[in-house]
Amino acid sequence: MEFDNIKADVKKLAIETTRMDNGEYFEAVIGRACLEGMVRALEGIFGAPVWPSDNKLSKDTQALIKSVGGLRKGQTLYFLSKEGSSVFAMLWPWQDGERITIKMSKV
Repeated sequence: MEFDNIKADVKKLAIETTRMDNGEYFEAVIGRACLEGMVRALEGIFGAPVWPSDNKLSKDTQALIKSVGGLRKGQTLYFLSKEGSSVFAMLWPWQDGERITIKMSKV
C-alpha cells in the first residue's frame, strides 16, 4: 500500500485548495458538490468508514482517533492497515455547509 498512490487517486478529484502535501500527510478542501465523488473514491480505497460505525473499533483505530483530538458528529474516518503500514483519511465538514476538509496520513 503506497501512500503516494492513494494521494494520487484522491487528487484526481476536484480539489478546491491544497493546504499541505508531503510524503506523509495530505490536506485539502473540497466543495460540497464533490463530496459524493470523494466518498466513492475513499470507500474504493479504504472500504466502509470506521467512524461513524456500529462496529467495535480496534485499539489501533481508537488510538488514532485520540491522537487527532477525537471526532465529532458529522466527521468521517477511514482507516486501512495493510502490508505492515496504516493510512487514514478524515472528512471534516465546515460549519458553512459548503466545504469539507480531507486529511490523509500514514500512521
